[in-house]
Amino acid sequence: MLFSQLGYYSLIFALIFSVILIPTVHRDLKIVNNVINPKILTVVFLQLFLVLLSFICLVISFINSDFSNETVYNHSHTTKPLFYKISGTWGNHEGSLLLCLLILILFIFIFLLTSKKEPKKYRIFTLLFQQIIIIGFFLFLLITSNPFNYLFPIPTEGLGLNPILQDPALAIHPPILYLGYIGSSIIFSSSLAAITQNYVNNKWAKNLKNWVIVSWFFLTIGIMLGSIWAYYELGWGGFWFWDPVENISLMPWLCLTALIHSIIVLEKRSLLASWTLILSITSFTLSMCGTFLVRSGILNSVHTFANDPKRGIFILIFLFVLILIALFIFFVLYKPNKEQQKNFLFSKETSILLNNCFMMYFLSVVLVGTVYPIFLEVIADEKISVGPPFYTKLLIPFLIPFLILMTIGPNTKWIKDNFNFINVRLILLFIISILLSYLILREIGLSGLFSTVLIGSALYLFFITVMDFFVKNQINLSQKISHFGFSLLVLSIILNGIFSSEIITNIKVGEKYDFKRGSIYFEKINNFEKQNYISIVGTFRIYDDNGKEIYLKPELRIFNQPIMITSEADIKTSFYSDKFLVMNLVKGNDFYNIRYQTKPFMIWIWLSTIILASGGLVNFFYKKIK
Repeated sequence: MLFSQLGYYSLIFALIFSVILIPTVHRDLKIVNNVINPKILTVVFLQLFLVLLSFICLVISFINSDFSNETVYNHSHTTKPLFYKISGTWGNHEGSLLLCLLILILFIFIFLLTSKKEPKKYRIFTLLFQQIIIIGFFLFLLITSNPFNYLFPIPTEGLGLNPILQDPALAIHPPILYLGYIGSSIIFSSSLAAITQNYVNNKWAKNLKNWVIVSWFFLTIGIMLGSIWAYYELGWGGFWFWDPVENISLMPWLCLTALIHSIIVLEKRSLLASWTLILSITSFTLSMCGTFLVRSGILNSVHTFANDPKRGIFILIFLFVLILIALFIFFVLYKPNKEQQKNFLFSKETSILLNNCFMMYFLSVVLVGTVYPIFLEVIADEKISVGPPFYTKLLIPFLIPFLILMTIGPNTKWIKDNFNFINVRLILLFIISILLSYLILREIGLSGLFSTVLIGSALYLFFITVMDFFVKNQINLSQKISHFGFSLLVLSIILNGIFSSEIITNIKVGEKYDFKRGSIYFEKINNFEKQNYISIVGTFRIYDDNGKEIYLKPELRIFNQPIMITSEADIKTSFYSDKFLVMNLVKGNDFYNIRYQTKPFMIWIWLSTIILASGGLVNFFYKKIK
């Protein structure tokens, strides 16, 4: 109870510091120099300290199982392991918002420390716009989502954390994802400040690029961790399911990816300034829209945190105000540079612009597929779900020219490139890629021109990105690493989809099930008593088409608080494929429903995502060699 009170009053005082900052900053704007008043940095630091203190108080309340705190009561239990008590702090609506607020203030504090060479007014206006967002989050927390609400009489036991959230991957997934989301707030604030100060130039782009890469890096890793969790925890047996909340995180990622490329053009050639600003504002808007859709209960998803329309209305109004401010500043105050630099058809600038067009198309498809069912339900009171076939039909046809563009664009020159249509080496490599694609499809009894060209394009991009590493002058190493990771990711996904197989059947203990390429024998069931659940482990002996014997032990967990049954898949991972088995009890009899899958190249999907993201980090540590 003491820590809850301390945490609550820390938030109140931190909000007061936000209000104090406004007149302090206003007075400092009148002083003509390039040094920000040290008092401003001190106030921001105190604000950061108080919110950090508030968050620590919430963590301690969870560790101590302080059920006088409503958030702890709703999301914890005395029998829950310590690790999940701590991760439960942000595994709920209120705690996750408090973490977001902490990251918001941390990022603006880091920005002020690292941008001392930038113009003073630009830094101050970035701080002001960031404080508008911070104040909005303060009000949202204190008015609708207070993490320190007091309960009386004090319950003796809590309701517990949702069992599917009690997983190591999901414990670290939300904080990393929030770092990606909240990173876009600095991009947003910096862009508006640059417009007001007429500071949209290549120097601004060079500094902002670091924040864009940081946000993109954390968002990439956060999405990957969420995919890994869904793969083995939910028992779906795949890495992506076009779940609405998965799409919500994918949309700002696509926008940030386009922004990384466009801001490079602004940095190198002082072009695409307006487009860069639009992408900067859109990236933050999409992140905020994701917060609105997830936390209002509008989206029906296993990831959804809350179901409170009042919270949704608050976020919707707040988002509307932010977008209105951004649009006013962009259309009224922005004065684009009228100096026109000549741009040629065959150049790096043109290839990046085309890259952005593809990204915006992919983003539009995901946006329509996610939002359309919501509008249809509101307008026609009709419920539909948009699944993989919709995205497959609209995205894959455009994936082929996108992959081919990626093989050409990175190696073109700035301003003008004497593009040679007849490059014997590249033509031969493309033909080899198509032939390999044809042989792969023929191996599994499939054919078709479209499928052959799709796999061939993915192979071609993979070969080209590998060849780029053998160029003597390793300029743009970060780009080469990320493009190689992306090519490996696309190739792994395509091959995974082609070669995956699945067996679904009902079987009793002691029975054997024969399928085309092997057999499954259900040997036994064992029960184990754990700290906060009962574990039911099945032992399955499986023979594959090569006559190899493997044992898989999927698990059912019966949690005590809340009472809930979850399925834990058992996965045997190898260099080439995953053997995946999940089981569920069929009600009313002794049968168990099992799903056995062979998932090729799964390990390469995760590794390629890590390589893709690591390219962004290399940008900070690798000095270009010319």
